[in-house]
Amino acid sequence: MGQGQADLAIQMLKECARNGDWLCLKNLHLVVSWLPVLEKELNTLQPKDTFRLWLTAEVHPNFTPILLQSSLKITYESPPGLKKNLMRTYESWTPEQISKKDNTHRAHALFSLAWFHAACQERRNYIPQGWTKFYEFSLSDLRAGYNIIDRLFDGAKDVQWEFVHGLLENAIYGGRIDNYFDLRVLQSYLKQFFNSSVIDVFNQRNKKSIFPYSVSLPQSCSILDYRAVIEKIPEDDKPSFFGLPANIARSSQRMISSQVISQLRILGRSITAGSKFDREIWSNELSPVLNLWKKLNQNSNLIHQKVPPPNDRQGSPILSFIILEQFNAIRLVQSVHQSLAALSKVIRGTTLLSSEVQKLASALLNQKCPLAWQSKWEGPEDPLQYLRGLVARALAIQNWVDKAEKQALLSETLDLSELFHPDTFLNALRQETARAVGRSVDSLKFVASWKGRLQEAKLQIKISGLLLEGCSFDGNQLSENQLDSPSVSSVLPCFMGWIPQDLL
Repeated sequence: MGQGQADLAIQMLKECARNGDWLCLKNLHLVVSWLPVLEKELNTLQPKDTFRLWLTAEVHPNFTPILLQSSLKITYESPPGLKKNLMRTYESWTPEQISKKDNTHRAHALFSLAWFHAACQERRNYIPQGWTKFYEFSLSDLRAGYNIIDRLFDGAKDVQWEFVHGLLENAIYGGRIDNYFDLRVLQSYLKQFFNSSVIDVFNQRNKKSIFPYSVSLPQSCSILDYRAVIEKIPEDDKPSFFGLPANIARSSQRMISSQVISQLRILGRSITAGSKFDREIWSNELSPVLNLWKKLNQNSNLIHQKVPPPNDRQGSPILSFIILEQFNAIRLVQSVHQSLAALSKVIRGTTLLSSEVQKLASALLNQKCPLAWQSKWEGPEDPLQYLRGLVARALAIQNWVDKAEKQALLSETLDLSELFHPDTFLNALRQETARAVGRSVDSLKFVASWKGRLQEAKLQIKISGLLLEGCSFDGNQLSENQLDSPSVSSVLPCFMGWIPQDLL
């Protein structure tokens, strides 16, 4: 489906139902808008007893639930692991596809393609460290890659690997990626698996293999020989197969555990709790949120504090930013307080239910942070964590204002996690540095140092509280994580500043 075959599908459906035959409609996730038409036709059919309709589809959020409920559902997931992935690829290829042109270098390049494809797919098991999100690398990408390799060795004497890099990065695999850092990972893979070593290193000893696992490829074009090589690969993947740290499983398990806990909390909620008002359910389910907010504000006057709106100062960009940050923080605290106070009044029965309170309660009952809060500060998704982070930052920013007004801020050790917008603070430092040195903002470059103060920097800050994932750093050199290393390690305080590029 998905190629203008809707009318033909309806015609064949009627014919198979009349004759008692079987019919299979594939890739229905490509035509979700057409599924109501299919439902209507199914309801009007009077098929023979031997008629069967098979439907295949990938997961899609808009797939019609009525069709799902009226079907027997079978879920298929490919077995995980690099070895299984490689074997599936070589089972999908015919012996003629490998032995075509009787070119050993071409066969080796196809093995590189299969390994590259497997690495891209299996790396998805380590989200968000492997990839930042789940990318739909599929069999169609592998087929397109095969065609490129096939054309690469089509009579050409010099293999143009840049041709492969460009198409795989910009059109095929890279066409699915929308994150800059993920694209850098893909580029690294392309340079690793598609270069002159593919056709050179296998005939020379004492050279490092391009594959993370020690693989000795056969000097033949027989598909059976390559399947035999795959059989020798370990069943269990090692993080080094994907260029990931040895302790990546800890991070992955922590992420999976938090997702499972979140899903269990949602399942534990009443399905109808958010759709209609029930005082008893709302009181029981929302009391942790209301009690936490009351506890967080016991020893502070944030909810009653009055701060004048910042004016257009002509002074320090850093001071202007911090005063604006304080103003927005207190305004957000008071906005959250008003919304929770309105919710509390509705639960107590002193105020009528409004649409705003309904949306707020629905989100909180589903363990989600309300959109009205997130629109003002994109904090944690968990409402309790959001409230804790909000109050902690609002209190911390008071100290920042005091230090900035005394012009003592830059001499203190700062923690950027105390800010709502740390990136804006660094940009304010950039603007103030540009004024101090009489240069344009674009001519400054950001520099960090763990070896002491920056000699070339007119203004600089000392930052603490930095965390590092994937390796450890002692201030002098990076070290690879071991299997028992903590998933996140702290980093020593460092100096940061903006320096004119011509001084570097």
